[in-house]
Amino acid sequence: MSTIWMKILPYIVALLLVAGALFGAYHHGETVANDEWQARWSERDALDETAKAANEAAERAKEQSRQQAINKVVQNGQALIDTAAAAVTAANRESDRLRSAADGLASRIAASQAGGHSCTAATSAAATRAVMVLADVLKRADQRAGDLAGFADQSHGRGVTCAQAYDSVGK
Repeated sequence: MSTIWMKILPYIVALLLVAGALFGAYHHGETVANDEWQARWSERDALDETAKAANEAAERAKEQSRQQAINKVVQNGQALIDTAAAAVTAANRESDRLRSAADGLASRIAASQAGGHSCTAATSAAATRAVMVLADVLKRADQRAGDLAGFADQSHGRGVTCAQAYDSVGK
């Protein structure tokens, strides 16, 4: 029995060597293919990262230009609102001057009506009250008109600013 094994042993060894060589060749081919695919994936990942960085840079540039546009709109709007506030302040000064003049006129009329005949005293008191009420109504109407004008000017400024901000973001 040992003679049969001795005759078969070189064939078994040769078969094992061929099988080992085939397995090694297969394993080498698999390794080369995996390395090739890994290189392709790495190249694709690098291209994706480059594209992502370029896209982020472009989006940041857009964002910064939009922010600059909004900042400019806000500055222009604030200037418009400040101009309206200055106009309101000037109008209030003028209104105060007119109210003061109306008070002075009403006081002079009241003083001139105070002296005189007794039979006209009741009539002049009624006329004086009417002048005082009229002066008060005019003062209040002027004050309210000034308040509403200031509110309208500031609302207009804010509305223009909002519209310009919306338009600048849409670009």
